[in-house]
Amino acid sequence: MEVGYKLATEALTPAEVVEQTVLAERAGFDFVELSDHYHPWLESQGHSGFTWTMLGAMAARTERIGLATGVTCPIIRYHPAIIAQAAATTALLSDGRFTLGIGAGERLNEHVVGTGWPAVRTRHKMLREALEIIRLLWQGGYQSYDGEFLQLEDARVFDLPEQLPVIAVASGGPMASRLAAELGDGLFATEPRSDLVEAYTGAGGSGPRYAEVPLAWAPDVESAAEAAHETSRWALSGWKVMSELPNPVNFDAASSTVTLEDVKGQFSCGPDMDQHVAKAQGYVDAGFDHIVLQNAGPDPRGFIEAAGDGLVDRVRALAPSA
Repeated sequence: MEVGYKLATEALTPAEVVEQTVLAERAGFDFVELSDHYHPWLESQGHSGFTWTMLGAMAARTERIGLATGVTCPIIRYHPAIIAQAAATTALLSDGRFTLGIGAGERLNEHVVGTGWPAVRTRHKMLREALEIIRLLWQGGYQSYDGEFLQLEDARVFDLPEQLPVIAVASGGPMASRLAAELGDGLFATEPRSDLVEAYTGAGGSGPRYAEVPLAWAPDVESAAEAAHETSRWALSGWKVMSELPNPVNFDAASSTVTLEDVKGQFSCGPDMDQHVAKAQGYVDAGFDHIVLQNAGPDPRGFIEAAGDGLVDRVRALAPSA
């Protein structure tokens, strides 16, 4: 079991993302995971720095802690050839500490390049082609690819690490889990769904299984819930909404009816570490072995310190319930 910390690039300045990575390493986290966005979910979050620049700085400022994208979409805003190169370089600069989280993305970030937002079935086909291109380029040498949606012409990634990055593929259903088993090295999810894990392992997947656990740490329950409501109520809108809306103003409108009680039902709120551990247990019971603590509370540095005082070790010690 490994325990990670989610860095919300939409809610932190780029410098704070790097600094919190340093603090997370000192607190004993095994890895940090950061989102790869062009826009924040809500205007109130107020940030969205370039993830790959931050990853380079994070690698330079740390020695032990793992780094992971959660997740990068390599089909529209980025071409997979760019991600193959970026991930290889990050793996080299971090001495093999990098994991490439890959997913089919959200319109929020991908529509900005003006090429449209395909239907979900098309996006999944594009994701398959992107994974094939990344794998092809990581074989070394000059490579070309002629897919239905994506092309590659006589390209080579010159700087490849001896140990290639793990690719963890995001899944919201059995089809994506099977793709993770076929073309990925691991699974990535945001819900405690055993069916996602079962589809992955049933298709031959045997790698790490990442899952994000929503919590909000603060000295009291109400201030924790209020902070989560202010910056993270979009998370209650459901994946069909989250993948389709184009701008933060749309997420503000879509989440306008979310209440504090709704937030408390989704997030583990407050200072009670037993409650946070119990929340993580549900993901362990579903079959995940890389647990990412996603704090939406008002004091991220305070949370890191509190987590280092025992929460990380307690979550790391969890095992599936009998």
